[in-house]
Amino acid sequence: MPASFRRVSALLLTVLAAALIVAALVVPEAIARREHGAFVPGAFLRFPIEVILFGAVVFALPVRWRRRFAVLFGLGVGLLVIIKAAHIGYRSVLGRKFDPVVDIPLLGDGYNAVTETDGRTTANLYVAGAVIGTIVVFAVLVAASVRLSRVFEGRALPTRRILVGLSAVWVALALSGVALFPNAPVASDSALTLLKSTVRKVPATIRDEREFAAAVRHDPYASVPRADLVSGLRGKDVIIGVVESFGRSSLTDPGMSAIVNPALDAAQARLQAAGFHARTGWLTSSTFGGGSWLAHGSFQSGLWITSQRRYDGMVTGDRLTLTRAFKDAGWQTAGIEPGNTKDWPEADFYGYDRVLDSRTMGYKGPKFGWSRIPDQYVLNTFQEQVYATRTKPLMAEISLTSSHAPWTHVPSMIPWNTIGDGKVYGPQAASAPSRSELWADKVKTRAAYARTVAYSVEALTTWAADHAGKNTVLIMFGDHQPMARVSGPRAGYDVPVSVIAQDPAVLDRIAAWNWTDGLKPAGAPVWRMDEFRNKFFAAYGRPGLNVSAARSR
Repeated sequence: MPASFRRVSALLLTVLAAALIVAALVVPEAIARREHGAFVPGAFLRFPIEVILFGAVVFALPVRWRRRFAVLFGLGVGLLVIIKAAHIGYRSVLGRKFDPVVDIPLLGDGYNAVTETDGRTTANLYVAGAVIGTIVVFAVLVAASVRLSRVFEGRALPTRRILVGLSAVWVALALSGVALFPNAPVASDSALTLLKSTVRKVPATIRDEREFAAAVRHDPYASVPRADLVSGLRGKDVIIGVVESFGRSSLTDPGMSAIVNPALDAAQARLQAAGFHARTGWLTSSTFGGGSWLAHGSFQSGLWITSQRRYDGMVTGDRLTLTRAFKDAGWQTAGIEPGNTKDWPEADFYGYDRVLDSRTMGYKGPKFGWSRIPDQYVLNTFQEQVYATRTKPLMAEISLTSSHAPWTHVPSMIPWNTIGDGKVYGPQAASAPSRSELWADKVKTRAAYARTVAYSVEALTTWAADHAGKNTVLIMFGDHQPMARVSGPRAGYDVPVSVIAQDPAVLDRIAAWNWTDGLKPAGAPVWRMDEFRNKFFAAYGRPGLNVSAARSR
């Protein structure tokens, strides 16, 4: 092989190594659009200070240490790339950055979700791809770092001049603030910033979790007689209907609100014709885009459940939940969880006498995406097996999952007397597109999501109008916003919550909440979701009950 060819090949490999290191250092933590930040290709047109620092350290080290440092540097840059990739994924689904302290368990839940929607083979392929991709990232970046470290060998004077020149250029660019795209200055220190924020996040999270553990142990309502906490609802059936992914965006985004708002208007008219009235406010959910059980835990326990670790800490304690308060006060309790496919040990913590899930509802129809069972079938089963057979006042929570991602299956209402074992839903499921087909069009995805929310609201309020009466109190709320793909950037965590009843005394007790009449929250106040339990006990508890119920962190 000619020497000239070897020199050109070596030069090209060195340039490629430098390009890979630079790209890894400046790759953004989020897939940004032009109007919201750095356009992705433009984000790579940056000059990272970390390259200069790498060169300076390698130049200063003895020759025998350079290779070892280069390996460590390559591994560190690879780790930053993995963290950035995790941030991108978590932002797109959960609307926030990845937290290495508390978010590892959610990876397993993500695997289960993909298994439910796309099958175990696809989920396993994703896992294999992630593992192989991680290995490749580390191997390539370590090799690139080692190669760059060799550039300095025997070139002390040129290396010194190059490092001084590059430093001067970087400082000049930083002082001038030159940026080819918004929020993407050419003089970049994003890798160092990410490293510092990640390192600082770890002790802050650990400290916050310790404070949370103390809040779990201290419940201001622990010693209060349960009957005193819900005395204002004595003799009432209290039904909590949780509408999956029902968030503020569905009421404010023009494309989605054009579908959801008319559905709420129709639901309100339906309820009013049956003698019901409603008041609605806002809650800020503890989760976004997924992790519904975290929101359920916050709503029920009065604790701010933002991670699996917190959830586990909650359910292993004896924190008083809304359901437990009613159960201890003499109510019959039931949990209707169509999304559950296996035993649910947390049922004892929440205080359910009975739980119906996908295995015990007798459903023989087609699978409706992740949701499995259409909401109308779930409500019909609840009516027949729980509500119609109750022997004393009932407190039940019903999870309505038809509006769960991926929104490929949009059920429609059918006559209640034709539901049977669910086989009648065959034609509806057969017309559903694949997730890849639907998600290729963001407008269609948002419309499908909105239609599923409208369906869930229609099913729940139709059941209430047909079967509930003057002694029924219905609480309807969304557990979280849909993923950022649907809700949009910076959508927030707010969800609507409604109290619906025929008895005016029920709504009079929450007059001080200043909620909006009807099913649209409009300008109602916004509370954090963990505030609801304490406010509920204060409103419906024995008058004069004096409990210091401070917000739990």
